[in-house]
Amino acid sequence: MASQHVDPLQTLQAALHKPTDSQEQADLLAVLRESLEVRPHPLPIICATLLSTLLNAGDSLLKRWVLDLIHFGISRATLSLEARTQLASQSLDVLAGLVHDPNPRAVKVTVEIFCGIYPLLFLFMCQNRNARQQWEILSQAKGRILEFVWSPHTVHAGIRLAAVKFMQKVILVQTRGVADPRLQNKNDPNLSMCPGDHPFISVTALEAEGTRLLETVLTMLYTNPNSDIVTAIVNSWANFVKFRPTHIQLVVTSLTSWTPNSLVNQSFTSIRSAEKAVRILLMHISRWASVASFVPEINRALTEQAARMDRAAAEEKTRRAITKRPALTPAPGEPSDAKRQKVDHAAVAVAAPTSTHPSFDFASLPSNLVTDLIVGNLQAFSEAELQSLVRAYRQPVTSAVTGTPVATSSGAELPSTSTLVVAPSTPQQNGSARKSAPPTEPAADRAKRAEAEAAAAAAAAAAAASTQEEQAVDPLKMDIDDDVEEESPALTAEPSPEDDDATAVTLDVKTLMSLDLKVPPPEPLDPAEVDALIQSSIARIRDSASEVVTSDGNGGIELWMLLVVRMVTRGVEPGKEGGGKGKEKMDDEDGEDALARYAEQDRLRTMLYNYIMEDFPSRTRLAIAWMNEEWYNDHKQRTEEESWRQNYDTWLSQIVATYLPGLDGKDRTFGRFLLDLPSVPQDVFQLMRELCIDPDRMEVGFTTLRDFVNQRPTLRNDAMTILLDLTTHPDKTTRGAAILTLKRWVNDTQPMDGMVREFALQLLRRLQARPSAEQKSAEIEDEEGQLPQEDLLQTPYLTEQLELPADKGQVLQHVELLLALSTKAPKFLDDLFSAYGEMDMSVQDAIQELITQLVRTLGPNHAKLLTILRTFPPGADSLALRVLNIFTENGRPPPQLLTLVKSLVAERDLDARFLIPVISELDKTEIVRHIPRLVGLLNNTPERKQLVRSVFSSILAQNQPGFSSSNAPRAKQSEQLTPAELMVLLHLSEKDIGLKSAIEAVSICFSMTDIFRAEVLAAVMQQIVDEPVLPTLFLRTVIQAVKTYKSLVGFVATTLLSRLITKKIWQNPPLWEGFIRCAMAIQPHSFNALLQLPKEQLREIVDKQPGLKAGLREFVTKRAGGNRARVAGLLDIFGEDPDSSARVPPPQNGEVIMDSTAPGRPPQAAAA
Repeated sequence: MASQHVDPLQTLQAALHKPTDSQEQADLLAVLRESLEVRPHPLPIICATLLSTLLNAGDSLLKRWVLDLIHFGISRATLSLEARTQLASQSLDVLAGLVHDPNPRAVKVTVEIFCGIYPLLFLFMCQNRNARQQWEILSQAKGRILEFVWSPHTVHAGIRLAAVKFMQKVILVQTRGVADPRLQNKNDPNLSMCPGDHPFISVTALEAEGTRLLETVLTMLYTNPNSDIVTAIVNSWANFVKFRPTHIQLVVTSLTSWTPNSLVNQSFTSIRSAEKAVRILLMHISRWASVASFVPEINRALTEQAARMDRAAAEEKTRRAITKRPALTPAPGEPSDAKRQKVDHAAVAVAAPTSTHPSFDFASLPSNLVTDLIVGNLQAFSEAELQSLVRAYRQPVTSAVTGTPVATSSGAELPSTSTLVVAPSTPQQNGSARKSAPPTEPAADRAKRAEAEAAAAAAAAAAAASTQEEQAVDPLKMDIDDDVEEESPALTAEPSPEDDDATAVTLDVKTLMSLDLKVPPPEPLDPAEVDALIQSSIARIRDSASEVVTSDGNGGIELWMLLVVRMVTRGVEPGKEGGGKGKEKMDDEDGEDALARYAEQDRLRTMLYNYIMEDFPSRTRLAIAWMNEEWYNDHKQRTEEESWRQNYDTWLSQIVATYLPGLDGKDRTFGRFLLDLPSVPQDVFQLMRELCIDPDRMEVGFTTLRDFVNQRPTLRNDAMTILLDLTTHPDKTTRGAAILTLKRWVNDTQPMDGMVREFALQLLRRLQARPSAEQKSAEIEDEEGQLPQEDLLQTPYLTEQLELPADKGQVLQHVELLLALSTKAPKFLDDLFSAYGEMDMSVQDAIQELITQLVRTLGPNHAKLLTILRTFPPGADSLALRVLNIFTENGRPPPQLLTLVKSLVAERDLDARFLIPVISELDKTEIVRHIPRLVGLLNNTPERKQLVRSVFSSILAQNQPGFSSSNAPRAKQSEQLTPAELMVLLHLSEKDIGLKSAIEAVSICFSMTDIFRAEVLAAVMQQIVDEPVLPTLFLRTVIQAVKTYKSLVGFVATTLLSRLITKKIWQNPPLWEGFIRCAMAIQPHSFNALLQLPKEQLREIVDKQPGLKAGLREFVTKRAGGNRARVAGLLDIFGEDPDSSARVPPPQNGEVIMDSTAPGRPPQAAAA
């Protein structure tokens, strides 16, 4: 049903219309849940819709279903991080209220949900400084949940257990992780991700709280009497030490010091569960390479724990045996019919040491007291002493049987006689092995019982000789209930005190032959003897290899290596010695004795490892054979036993870690060794990554990874991932080596070509600007649009998001691979230009600078570049212009490029800056047509002024005296403009250019004093004054000219002003205002021209410029001489009042005298 697609909203609506808590509603909700597990995308919408059903609602099927669904969506669904965070944020208010729900199950599920909500919202609020209210709600809910942990009141066991797990999650969040933001994992929120200046999250307070909670957990580990809580604490520490390696020492010390003292009142099964949790975590931690210094401490703790668990198992076994055994002492007046306690079978037929109390009746003691005495005596001896006593006790067995001893180990045959005679034992010899019958029993009964006992004991004597010699069974490997069982009735008959009456017991040979007799195991060797034996065996195998002739001519070398590695890998196999035990006992054993066998395995492997590492280059073949055999053996054993410890990864990592520090930069042995391995673990790949970063040994690392990609398809993805990641490394040398390694596969080899291309494009997408909230939904539907944020590529060397404004080095980390590949695959340029328009301005500036070398390498005639310049997308204008400038900055553009630019300017509305690189190659007509657009670029900034100045230098003729230009010579000198032509063009095109831009352009011309000299300006003014319509800018230029060159004052006063009067300049108000200011600027040279004006205009001038009156009056008086009647009319205009004839000093150099853009302004307010 899970694979059946259903409409989630319709199914939900149908379920809500069914009767509450009905079976129909339950079935529909189950179908909907299965559908959402397969396709979880609608899950946030459905949860948000159903949140209202949880408010103030009693226990119901729908409420339980909604809580489970929210728990699934936040903790287990394959939703994106943003979707889960949004769901957690929407559900926070409702779930915070459910923490106080009267229904324990609802509270338990709510607490479990908060285990996922707290990390998500913590990360969200670290980045969002406006969610103070949500943080307060989350903190209140956290406080309420933590109260469940240490509340003195009765709390539901499930709620308390869930609260303990929540507390562990809080500790994980409120401790510091990786400090480097480039290496932080967004799936591991921690205090390192929270800025120190956060407005409402106090990092210091949270860290202190996390420390207190960690201390609370440690206290609970040692003092809590609930084994379930202890087990939960230990199980949660696996992730804690994984993500917080700085706390490994604290965890290891706590676990190795832990004992189940607080669990004394718990059942044996509960205590064993807690012990197993501690043991499994310690064994897991001991396999990490980073905790090598703690391995001795862990091994010592595991050994002590194994002994402790053995004792607990023995005590539990004894306790169960006591509860099952009936009392030996019969009630008064009843016949003695009780069973005797189980005794050592071999003791029946073997003479024992003389008892010190032969007449004491042990049967009169209570059975539990006897059991305690036996167990206490057994515990008084060490294992070695106990084994020695058992062997000494069993020694008389062979001498107790007349005839040839029954010992198949020596190869002797059984006697041919039909019977074997067992020598009688004295009461003193049997006192410690047999119980005396009650003294009140009749002698006849005792005699019969003695005969029956002798027959049964004889039959069991031989069996005991073999079974008791077998190795002792670890209590943790056997089911206690199976060991504590009823003894056979035949063996529970009461012993007779009249043993000395029996002179001999007849045994049947056929009965003995039918027994399953086994050879006793050999005496164990001490470690030194074992090592000597192994070394001698390996030496014999190696020496004998030279005598073997094989078909390949290797002289048996391969054969002896195979024998040695198989002896090491398969000589001691944990789990195989327990052959006869049932599956239940093997499961119950849980690797207790396996530690000892693993230690034996490691001793053998350590010897081989040391031998190989003494001369690794010459013994590489042996190392390869060993590793291949380890991998095969691990695979084989893992199929038979899931708990099998992986030896391959452990020893391979050890070999690599030992050999790498001394690795030479030119060594090829190491690469060949790894290449011949069946599998390479991730930690070895990480070592390879570090090797590639080392400047002295990076050649070995990159060569090995390249060989993995080419020759090992199963390892290709891992090797390619490292190579691709290294193309973003901050170090340029490392990055360049990775790019060169990958570049060889582009266009030639699949699937590497596709992997490299896709990675380069994903790096490019990271540079695109983040979409706005309104654009996100549309971009997700667009297949060629920007990837959603959660799908952007991440590497260990890049920040999670590009920080703006972007640094050039960061941009280079993103695009250097793509730029390098563009020489072999120019199509990448299309992608670069397409993405360029969506980049931030700082990124665009860096791209323009970084693309320079690539463009120069491709050259101006490259077909792809010319195509891109012709068809570049909107937004990429500045990048296309940069390419064009690169082609022309050191020489003339080629004809092909010139034609392209001309067509672009004609067909597309491009920025005028596209004309600048080729302006010097245009003819005069084209230059004249485009000058207004070029001058229109001016915006009163130094950069634009310099740009236009360079244009003027390019288009002006060089045959002027003293003129020089850095541009290349033109093909036709006649196609250039003269300075006068340019100045006239600027004035006549002022309407197309714009008055402000035209003023800036004229100012640029005046700044070019080596070109626009006095004679050029005189020619310009002469040419413009003859135009039918004078430009508005003209008089401003005249004033600027006479201020720049004093030699032009006479020309302006005698010629130019007179021409302007003849053209009735006063009819154009802006020009008339300029005329007045020009006359004021060059007085008294302008007086003669002013007297040519009609009286009305002359009166207007002196009214607007009173400073001219005195000078004009004096000038007129001098010209009239003694005949004042001739100038009476003029003097009337100028006035005779001496107070009104005060001279106004002429404007000084640099003083603003005119602004043609603001006619009527007084000269004192005009700006230069």
